Amino acid sequence: MRTIVKGSYLLLLGLLISCGGKEEKKQDGFQVQRQKSTEKAVQVETETTKASERIDLESKGVGPITSLTLDPEIDPAMAEEGKAVYDQLCLACHRVGKKFIGPAPNGILERRTPEWVMNMILNPEGMVKEDPLAKDLFMEFNGSPMANQGLTEEQARAVLEYFRTL
Repeated sequence: MRTIVKGSYLLLLGLLISCGGKEEKKQDGFQVQRQKSTEKAVQVETETTKASERIDLESKGVGPITSLTLDPEIDPAMAEEGKAVYDQLCLACHRVGKKFIGPAPNGILERRTPEWVMNMILNPEGMVKEDPLAKDLFMEFNGSPMANQGLTEEQARAVLEYFRTL
């Protein structure tokens, strides 16, 4: 009997020693402990210049205009006609001097070729599908597609002449 009591006592003492010292503290809220990875993260360099500010004077875009020569002098009558077309069809999305639904038109010929501008006016759907810069602009302006206003080449050229005056 003494052996059973002594054995039980030793067993109880062993259990107390093995479980002792661990104290769980209850904490309020949800908590996650993360271990730091030993792998080095690879950083991908992203394009820091916005598409609307990027300069590309090489691309002619996708569309019917493959070559266009601008006269050194601005044609005031054509520019006035272009302003009328712009005010009627483009002003809803494009504002001179500020970003709106679409990019501001002022200074566009310092950043794009005349052919690219004309093709964007005449063929916005094809440009967004195939031209990398037009795709980037589409993304920069929250996926707002430029509407095809159905302008003729003459009307688009007049709008381009108006852009030269800005």
